[in-house]
Amino acid sequence: MNDHDDDSRARAVAPEHRWPAVIGTLVALVAYALLPSVVPPIARWSVVGVCVLMLVALIIYNPHRLARESKWSRRAEIALAVLILAANQIAFAETVVRLLNKHGNGQEILLASLQVWVTNVIAFALVYWTMDRGGPVARIALPRKKLPLADFRFPQDEDKDDVIEVSRGSSQVMDWVPNYVDYFYFSLSNSMAFSPTDTMPLTHRAKLLMALESFAGFVLLALVIARAVSLIG
Repeated sequence: MNDHDDDSRARAVAPEHRWPAVIGTLVALVAYALLPSVVPPIARWSVVGVCVLMLVALIIYNPHRLARESKWSRRAEIALAVLILAANQIAFAETVVRLLNKHGNGQEILLASLQVWVTNVIAFALVYWTMDRGGPVARIALPRKKLPLADFRFPQDEDKDDVIEVSRGSSQVMDWVPNYVDYFYFSLSNSMAFSPTDTMPLTHRAKLLMALESFAGFVLLALVIARAVSLIG
């Protein structure tokens, strides 16, 4: 039996489209699969294969819009995001070691750093998307009073008292909820600015995850710049 489905929704907001998250996941998996790495190919392709199987099952369950959810689909959504993130942290550690030890040619190291950084942005966005307010299905299916505690505060959550053309799109007036594109945007801005921009973390787990993402982005940028300076010298 489904935990949430079309008949149980008590909200006016439409279910989220499936495909932005799918496209992000596929880009992350391709980047991870093509990353120059000392990790045995069978281990990397096993990770990709497991992720693809989970993704296909989730697409079959919700092919177009995220309108229903069961216990297994919720767990699979979380497991998929966490697996991609964990695998990329191993790739991140390996890339840092290669940058510090100057292993490989400059072009290969630069490409590896870019792949790890892009995958990190997507992976963290997927984790934020699956955990905030109970996930994408709960955000549109449950009444706001029954939603789990928010991990993030978006600008739309505070826009009710602004000018009318702004307040019309607020959470209170329009019943707005964030979707994957919103989480991807603030994951990208957090990784580039090394701090929150327009979206604020509210819980400890949100703050720790954003701190980890900022730290990884800063370390990669600092080491890439240092490697570039050494090559110029």
